[in-house]
Amino acid sequence: MGRFTESGLRRLRGVLAGHVESGRIPGLVALVARGEEVHVETVGTMRHDGGPPMGRDTIFRMASTSKPVSVAAAMILLDECRLRLDDLVDPWLPELADRRVLTRVDGPLDDTVPARRPITVRDVLTSTFGLGMDLTALGSPIMNAVFEQGLTPNLPVEMPEPDEWMRRLGTLPLMYQPGERWQYHISSDLLGVLVARVTGQSFESFLRERLFDPLGMTDTGFDVPAGEIDRLPPLYAPDPASGEFHVWDPAEGGRHSAPPAFQGGGGGLVSTADDYHAYFRMLLNGGVHEGERILSRPAVELMTTNRLTPEQNAFRNALAADNVHVSFGQGQHGGWGMGMAVRTYRGDYAPIGQFGWDGGSGTSTYADPANGLVGILLTQVGMSVPDPARLVHDFWTTVYQAIEE
Repeated sequence: MGRFTESGLRRLRGVLAGHVESGRIPGLVALVARGEEVHVETVGTMRHDGGPPMGRDTIFRMASTSKPVSVAAAMILLDECRLRLDDLVDPWLPELADRRVLTRVDGPLDDTVPARRPITVRDVLTSTFGLGMDLTALGSPIMNAVFEQGLTPNLPVEMPEPDEWMRRLGTLPLMYQPGERWQYHISSDLLGVLVARVTGQSFESFLRERLFDPLGMTDTGFDVPAGEIDRLPPLYAPDPASGEFHVWDPAEGGRHSAPPAFQGGGGGLVSTADDYHAYFRMLLNGGVHEGERILSRPAVELMTTNRLTPEQNAFRNALAADNVHVSFGQGQHGGWGMGMAVRTYRGDYAPIGQFGWDGGSGTSTYADPANGLVGILLTQVGMSVPDPARLVHDFWTTVYQAIEE
């Protein structure tokens, strides 16, 4: 496997440093790796007004980049035949039996038809079970209900305990028929509840036992221990108009300073660049980490290749293309596997087959089988402004120029 060029790595460091020197990104940690060669850059500070420097062991809120990691718990259960893709979820998630479906996605919650079929495990794992965060339906009765009931991480409404979360979810109709459309986020949180009920363990304890501990991901979890909290920077959500840095989530006393009521597979993890590298390297190695098999090769292939039919995917592509001005150009990949995006067309510098995802807290985590590449970029600036997305874009543009053939 080829390596990185010296000139390419110099350019990468210069581009990253430029974003920090602009004053718009306080600090960042970037990791790029091919095979045994791992290159890490730490730039800037933990706080926007200075403070300690960013370090390789800085802990970040992974936000939606939790999704590609948390889905591995479900894949382990598939490997062990404790779940099957086309099993109904009803025995484990009885709250989701006998669904009603909205007649119109923006219509009243009581204007429904019966679901044509029950929800399956496959629907949950591919984000097609019928409910999701729909940016095109903001302000509709169903999206208002999702937010008001604390079913998504939408401060200041706290997410409830898993059983209460399920109860509330069960009071809502679906937005679309099961299997009809890809929809974002809620399925990734639902997956954690499913894993916990199948295993009789908390979602985190199963992840730790089967994934985090075997991979050496010692800094990954749903909260940061008190003794390590100084390694977590504040999360900023700059004001879109003035650019002023507002603290969205502090470290001390913030959302990750104590174990959460809900262990959210969709966005709840904290982690480090090295922990995430171990996970994505395992995927590139076909499920093996240092000689130990974590996932079967077919499970990895299932997760990291496109799962969506053209009909299911039409909605995802429209969402990406029609919201680029809102999402700052993120999300145009073509396909979706399980818990992550998969590139099915060449839309930027990354090749077809690259897989991973981005997070609203300014995180980006992908692996690329064609180049044997893992790239991870972590910062503490939320996507309330375009700056972290532009940083992510420039990171990948320069990473791909630094690859030596």
